[in-house]
Amino acid sequence: MKIPYNCLIVADGLFPKSDAVLTCMREAAYSIACDGAVEKMAAAGFEPDLIVGDLDSLSEPFRIKYADRIRRIGNQENNDLTKAVMEAREAGFESVCIVGATGLREDHTLGNISLLADYAPHFREICMISDFGCFIAFERSCTLPCIAGQQISVFSLTPEMPVTVSGLRWPIQNRPLLSWWEGTLNEALTDHFMLEILPGARLIVYLASPAV
Repeated sequence: MKIPYNCLIVADGLFPKSDAVLTCMREAAYSIACDGAVEKMAAAGFEPDLIVGDLDSLSEPFRIKYADRIRRIGNQENNDLTKAVMEAREAGFESVCIVGATGLREDHTLGNISLLADYAPHFREICMISDFGCFIAFERSCTLPCIAGQQISVFSLTPEMPVTVSGLRWPIQNRPLLSWWEGTLNEALTDHFMLEILPGARLIVYLASPAV
């Protein structure tokens, strides 16, 4: 699933290797790197337009090289990914793609995925992609494009609220997803599927890359 975006945010997780994701990264008009991701970007041939963080993970050579594009934010209430996302919002970007937010430490991965639901209200579009798939947060009912046979999982951050998902091999009919596993490992039947949720509900949908 391709989502157009005009700002790329690179976190310090598992750096992408697939041609599809690297191509998407190269198409970004503007890139913001968490400080710990700068060396990974450089190794892959990327240069950030802005570097954000408390700079505890940025080596001295890169501090010198990128001195004109570093924004130090020492607030420990937010992680570096959130700081980068806030910078994108303040800069006026409406369409954002996050990479490097998953993999490596599992606790960081879970935390970053859940944060996507907090970020979503501030942008027209925001997604989190990796070599394996794409996470998107939703707060309203919608129809989503997909590929027949694509693997899809649905996670609810408001488990008390019922969810309806149709167009998948195992439909979910007006029921709460009380545990994270309950909406996982489903499969698209056609080129779209539908989410029906109540106001105030917060869902995160995972669409696996077709090649995975």
